Formats: sequence, C-alpha cells, structure tokens
Amino acid sequence: MTGPLKRRKSVGVDVGGVLVGGAGPVVVQSMTNTDTADIDATVRQVAALARAGSEIVRITVDRDEAAAAVPHIRDRLMVLGFDVPLVGDFHYIGHKLLADHPACAEALAKYRINPGNVGFKDKRDTQFSQMIEIANRHDKPVRIGVNWGSLDQELLTALMDENAARPEPWSAAHVQREAIIRSALYSAERAEALGMGREKIILSTKVSDVQQLIAVYKDLAARCDYALHLGLTEAGMGSKGIVASSAAMGILLQEGIGDTIRISLTPEPGGDRTLEVKVAQELLQTMGFRQFVPVVAACPGCGRTTSTTFQTLAKDIQDHLSSSMPEWREKYPGVEAMSVAVMGCIVNGPGESKHADIGISLPGTGETPSAPVFVDGQKVATLRGADVADQFKVMVADYIEKRFGSGAARVKAG
Repeated sequence: MTGPLKRRKSVGVDVGGVLVGGAGPVVVQSMTNTDTADIDATVRQVAALARAGSEIVRITVDRDEAAAAVPHIRDRLMVLGFDVPLVGDFHYIGHKLLADHPACAEALAKYRINPGNVGFKDKRDTQFSQMIEIANRHDKPVRIGVNWGSLDQELLTALMDENAARPEPWSAAHVQREAIIRSALYSAERAEALGMGREKIILSTKVSDVQQLIAVYKDLAARCDYALHLGLTEAGMGSKGIVASSAAMGILLQEGIGDTIRISLTPEPGGDRTLEVKVAQELLQTMGFRQFVPVVAACPGCGRTTSTTFQTLAKDIQDHLSSSMPEWREKYPGVEAMSVAVMGCIVNGPGESKHADIGISLPGTGETPSAPVFVDGQKVATLRGADVADQFKVMVADYIEKRFGSGAARVKAG
C-alpha cells in the first residue's frame, strides 16, 4: 500500500479509545443530523453511521434536553454493541450545558469548541475557560474548531487594521486565513495555560472554498504539531460536495496533513446520512492510505460491451461486499484487502482479472459466450450459460472462505 509523501508528525490524541494523530491512521468521522433530544432517532442514526464505518460520531448538544439525552444515547448504543466515541458539538452555551449536566460531560468522548461563538467580548475567555476546566476534570480531549462562517470578528478587525499598516498589505483572503489560524492557535495556547495537555487538543480550521482550505491547513500544519481534523465545511450536495471535499482533502492528505476527516455532505431530502462515511472511506482507500472494503475493479463500458451483464454483476458484487463487511471484519480478518475484477470484454478483461485476487472477463459484443475466471493470477475456470453471474458470486464466496476463513487460519497455524 502506498501512502503520503511524508506524514506530518503530530501529537496523538485518545478519543474514547480511538487514536487521532500520532502513529494512528487517518480516522473517519461523521455527524448526526437528528435532534439529539430524540433519543430513539439519534441512536438509530449513530448506529447506522458506526455500522457504515464511522469511527467517531459527533452529535449536536444545543440545549438542556439534548444534554440530558446524551448519557441515555451512549448507554443504548453500548447495549446494542456500539462503543463508537460520541463528540459533543457545542456553541454559545456549551459551558452552561456541561456544568449543568455532568452526566453528559462524562458520557461524551470529546468536546467540540468553536472559539468564534463560545462567548462574546468579556465573556469569551471566561466561558472558554469553563469548558476547558470541565474537560480537564473529566479527562476529555477537545477539538478547537474554527469556522470562517463564525470567525471571531474582533480578531479579524484587529488583523485588518494591522494589515493596513503594512508596507505591502496582504490580500483580504490572506488576512482571513491568518485570523482563522490565530484563533485556533490562541485558543490552544489558552487551553494549555489552563492545564490541558497537548495530547488532549485537536485543531480544525474549516472553510468552504477548496483553494482556501488547502492554503489554511498548509499554513497551520507548518506552525504547530497538534492533531488536525480536516473538513471542507458546507461542501454542498451530491457530486459537487463529493468532488470539492475529495479535491481539497486529497491534496492535503497526500502531503501528509490531516489526522481525521469528515466529509460534510448535504443529504438529498430523505437521503442516507451514511454516504459521507462511504465517501471518506473511499477517499482514503482510493489514495492507498487505508483499506475498508475489498476493491471491485470494473470497466466503464463501451461499444464492445453492449450487454449490461458486467454492470449488473459489478454492482451486485460491490453491494454484497459492502453490506457484508460489518460481519466479515470479524469472521474473515484481512478480507478488506481483497480485490475483485468484473470486466466486460476481451480487450482488458483477462489482464485486469489476472491482476485481481479473483476476476472474471465477461464476453463482449461478438465474442464467444464464455467467461474465464482468474484466481491469484491463474485461470481456474470458464463459465458459460445464463447464470454466469450467480456462478461467479459463488466462486467469490468460496475464495473468501478459503483465503480468509477458519480453514485458512488453521492452515497458517499449522
């Protein structure tokens, strides 16, 4: 497996048993969009996100009812077998909610603090300090998450005045980036002054512009060794949000910047929230940083592949592998590294199939109605008939059992 050009060194942070930064892999996280006070709905969505592979899940804690629900949500998830760390997302009155609901403060694995709205004017330092002191008391890490949509306006104004006095003033975008970075670093320094260790601090500096995000994180990464949370905020809906997030974070990850990521997608009405987890996993896996599910290689199709058999089979195989992974991770250790090829004609079909662990080359237009199957680079069978797809799926299942199942483990042990 390949990796970044050189992974940036950062201080590792333990978030409820998940290591963010340090020697740990890039961690996938997500956020619910339920009303946290609705315990049933929130438990269902956290469970779905965790089942999809989210290693950390953030929930909104915006009022007393939500804070009171948090320990019940944590307990219900544990009963269901999900010990995914929960992060509380606090704005405006986080200090009060944490103080008034100590069970919430204890149940959460991390607190997210936005220095732009933790408090205003004279209350800012006091309320920020209260949240850090509660985090210290409960031995919880924090994410200091700056967002350009809620940036500290006093700091921004001060930097604009400072910039106006420069012999060669920075651009407005540069000033804004500097304000975002200073807000994060000032807050981290304040947390440390209050007794919080560097191993309890994660920083994020989110914007919604791709080039700005790349620039702000490059600068931040060069100026500190805190663990960094990556995310393009307000990325958008559908392919726009996926492409924008992947473009920005792909560049940063390749340069070794980023310890945990969230893909912030706006779901379609009634859409599946777990899509953001799938995209994050696919980004990391496509770039060769982590393995989550077996890779299915399939050709795009052309005039040679008038049959839709290969498309249907590729989708069936991919869906089957993805849906089976929660169980397979336990039953078949290492199966996520497997590769499968489903090809549509003779041009690249046999070659791609040989490169995969198991692959099939289906007949294209005018080709002999037969489908050679390759296992570990060797042709092992030629399938024929109307049920070729079903035959191949059986072969895939057999391959997984033989290579990753209990029989394989006994062979290795012997």
